[in-house]
Amino acid sequence: MKDLPDKCVDLVLTDPPYGHNNNNNNDMIANWEAIYGGKKGKKIVKVPESEYRPIMNDGEEANEIFKKCMKEYERLLKPGSCCCCCCGGGGGPDPQFSRWSLWMDQYIPFKMMVVWDKGPMGMGHHYRRSYETVLVAQMPGKCKWYDDTHKIENIIRPGYKGIKKIIPSARQHPTEKPVELMKHFITLHTQPGDIVLDPFLGSGTTAIACVETGREFIGIELSEKYVKMANEKIAKATKEAKSTKLLGEFF
Repeated sequence: MKDLPDKCVDLVLTDPPYGHNNNNNNDMIANWEAIYGGKKGKKIVKVPESEYRPIMNDGEEANEIFKKCMKEYERLLKPGSCCCCCCGGGGGPDPQFSRWSLWMDQYIPFKMMVVWDKGPMGMGHHYRRSYETVLVAQMPGKCKWYDDTHKIENIIRPGYKGIKKIIPSARQHPTEKPVELMKHFITLHTQPGDIVLDPFLGSGTTAIACVETGREFIGIELSEKYVKMANEKIAKATKEAKSTKLLGEFF
């Protein structure tokens, strides 16, 4: 991101590591039933370590990375542009959405916490997590906002605009988000031809949403495995759309 020029981005839309270590500590996501128990009478098979899908920087370092990124977002975003950042739901003793929103506000004025209601039944044990949040911050200036219905809520309800939670298979990123979810924010805050930045691209969801809506994108991803997966998906989406030009190669 440091190589990008100032004020070159119309929207930051990203899903960074939450710092939960879920897939790095015996792969809790893959082994949820083995940890908490499955349905009565159902044989529980623990996922072998060879099939774990660890997420880079998903430990305590995720918080420091988040703050460093916010500093770059402030430099890169145009006046009135927004940063929409996926975040965890409830849970203590140090609620992540509260902490991250306060950190956001140190760089870009915090605007809204949007609740993505994923529907029953989510991860966890007591009070299972059936929602996540998307934290929205806005650069000073008139908000880049392109909805004229005046009906956009701060809750995304199950099935809205075809948004459905993903239960990732072994061939997907373990925290993959629906393309429709990213399209929701892209169409609210950008116009065709605008540039969307996702510095935690994963397997390419934000880029695909940009391709399908006629936006340009800048995607950054450290994992070679997901870079390859993203490039394949983006190429397929681009071929199908036949209207969007890729900004560049992934490295």
